[in-house]
Amino acid sequence: MAEDVWTRGDAYERYMGRWGRLVAAEFVPWLRVPAGGRWLDAGCGTGALAATVLGVAEPAEVAGIDASAGFVAHARGQVSDPRARFEVGDAQALPYPDDRFDAAVSGLVVNFLPEPERALREFVRVVAPGGVVAAYVWDYAEGMGMIRSFWTAALALDPDRGSEAALFPLCRPGPLEELWTGAGLREVAVEAIEVATVFRDFADFWTPFLAGVGPAPAYVVSLGEEHRADLRERLRASLPVAEDGSIALKARAWAVRGLVGPEKS
Repeated sequence: MAEDVWTRGDAYERYMGRWGRLVAAEFVPWLRVPAGGRWLDAGCGTGALAATVLGVAEPAEVAGIDASAGFVAHARGQVSDPRARFEVGDAQALPYPDDRFDAAVSGLVVNFLPEPERALREFVRVVAPGGVVAAYVWDYAEGMGMIRSFWTAALALDPDRGSEAALFPLCRPGPLEELWTGAGLREVAVEAIEVATVFRDFADFWTPFLAGVGPAPAYVVSLGEEHRADLRERLRASLPVAEDGSIALKARAWAVRGLVGPEKS
């Protein structure tokens, strides 16, 4: 199987970024971070969450960090606000001093980190007492219609292949709450955020899977031409296509937040 390619920001935007932006628009106000705050976007990707923070939260600054140089370059090209800066780095070993930020957030990233517990300890370390640590992840098991439809079709042809629901057990309320509570955060809350994902037509749905960015697209590009064609047609037949050719699905993300301190252990 091909490895995930986390380098092409434009491809990620067409595949998942456009939907993650819709979640970010509801996620940021839910955190209730006061204006003038210093924000960290850990695993900033293409800059979608940072852009939302800049647009609605009135921050003093937003620092974005991501392991992908390609994604960081895309974020720098898309977000020109002087309050923002983006750099390449590891969310599990943050290059910032203790108590540097008022909020540390992460969108659609925590489930991909090899050591999420280590990352949470880092988020807590760099956030000042009373600050917010929060994240959101897709509900791969049930609520992400686009991905669920894909893997239902894929597993019918390849039953030995594991879906993202199996790969990422963290993407459920219970494990998220346990992770946040285990990091010593207080007043932990988990909420569902649901958004509509409307595709213009089947090509708008299928084409982003051909770029290899993420587990499902990487699986698609690893297939032989005949197997890929079978998967495409099985998917086409399974999706709810409207008279105008559009495909309307729902996507659910789980959002989690908690407060640091007041005394760090």
